[in-house]
Amino acid sequence: MYRVTLSESYFPAQGGQPCRLTTIGAMLGASVTAAPDRPALKELGYDGEIGRVWTYAELLHDAERLARALASRHEEGARVAVYANNVPEWVLLELGCALAGLTLVTVNPAYQPRELKYVLEQSRSEAIYFVADFRGNPMGEIVDAVCAEIPALRHRILLTDHAALFAGEHDGELRDPEPLDPVQIQYTSGTTGFPKGAVLHHQGLVQNGCDTMVRAGVEPGDVLVHHMPLFHTTGCAILVCGGLSVGATMLLAPLFDPDMIVRVMAREGARFVLGVPTMLVALIDVARRSGADMSSVRGILSGGAMVAPELCRQAQATFGAPIQIIYGQTETCPVITEAWCDDSVEDLTETIGQPIPHVDVSIRDPQNNQVVPIGVQGEICARGYLVMLGYNDNPAATAATIDAEGWLHTGDLGTMDARGYLKITGRVKEMIIRGGENLFPAEIENAMLEHEAIAECAVVGIPDDTWGELVACFMRPAGAERPDDAALKAFVRARLAPQKTPQFWVWVDEWPLTGSGKIQKFKLREAFERGEFDPQAA
Repeated sequence: MYRVTLSESYFPAQGGQPCRLTTIGAMLGASVTAAPDRPALKELGYDGEIGRVWTYAELLHDAERLARALASRHEEGARVAVYANNVPEWVLLELGCALAGLTLVTVNPAYQPRELKYVLEQSRSEAIYFVADFRGNPMGEIVDAVCAEIPALRHRILLTDHAALFAGEHDGELRDPEPLDPVQIQYTSGTTGFPKGAVLHHQGLVQNGCDTMVRAGVEPGDVLVHHMPLFHTTGCAILVCGGLSVGATMLLAPLFDPDMIVRVMAREGARFVLGVPTMLVALIDVARRSGADMSSVRGILSGGAMVAPELCRQAQATFGAPIQIIYGQTETCPVITEAWCDDSVEDLTETIGQPIPHVDVSIRDPQNNQVVPIGVQGEICARGYLVMLGYNDNPAATAATIDAEGWLHTGDLGTMDARGYLKITGRVKEMIIRGGENLFPAEIENAMLEHEAIAECAVVGIPDDTWGELVACFMRPAGAERPDDAALKAFVRARLAPQKTPQFWVWVDEWPLTGSGKIQKFKLREAFERGEFDPQAA
């Protein structure tokens, strides 16, 4: 740990790996120079068998091929979207866009038409690179339908169609972007019913991924099974940028299948695993039932929810390594704090660790923006290379999040002790975190209000030991009709991704209101926890 004794809740940036201005392309080039023949990326099939394999030199070669093809189609600075699950072409596109000076817009493969249309239009994407389908979602059909309504979208390219993907590779030229140039737009929390696009730069993604991996103890040649969604910063920043920067070998899984992941970890001698607590619970259960040899594991990272002491104990017993929690958000590329592998059980389970290198972190009074005393609750704020460039085409939201002194306000409440260890105590905002997935009540509410039987609704997070939080939708009927849970579930599933579907449906005749007439969501949550409602469970 960093040995500091603070007098207020302000942790000044500490050292670590050199904070160097660099780009994704330069990072990959340095890793190729260090070990060109080391395996960089291996494709896993749904059965866990290894398919295509790239060494570091081969990965750079194919990324440069794709970059030239992209440059032949897109002007420098253009935005292109990727709508796919974890396939190697996703990684090649991420690297190719960086080498071609383009901005990659990441899209959740579970998105339905209205969500995809919003992201494509708000990001001003001129192309979409996609797979035909994933987990029953007809993505190719969705792309065709949505893109027919967006004249500005000039290219639709299937990632598995290599003739189309690499077309023009002899016509374009590599570009040389600057470290602080935008390279990705990722969509995150919204208060207006739709998410905002965080514009991220090369330097943030490379340095943050590297610092996170180094603290986790990942070393050159270490094998890691990559099952985290690539459209999240966890997948494309921590694991891809971070993993490549330290010279690791990634085994890319198309999705999270705990039986397959455990089998691959044992067979390949995986040294490192990352997952939200619900994933780790599933991996531990499979490893115990199967008797798989997990002795190769040296490090475990988790985030999205606090780690229970019992889960930490089970992980240590099963994998022989502690769980190091990470905390952050998309707007910070994404990691702000991270535990150390030799932290005490108390620090591993009751805190979110210390800030990562080169980052200032403070706890500030939400009312006056002043740093609060040690141990006093306030808003967690971060400053440094990791802060996003801003929200895409939304200067008002950017100004509300990043203050005049460069502090990014996370919206999370917490405390800091004299050693610089942080604890989460609540949220200024209403975001719901379900199994590590950020869900936004306004988006779900707006979708449900399209139902003619619903006059008003309020979406609330309900604490849950397994998922962290579950989604409850409280509804006031517009008339006598009160659709059952199956009908409500079908209604929302036609409009939003599956993980946004509420688990509980609660009809109410009146709301707890503030003096100004606003719904008091905390009172709904408290009444639910007291058992005052008889919800329909989805």
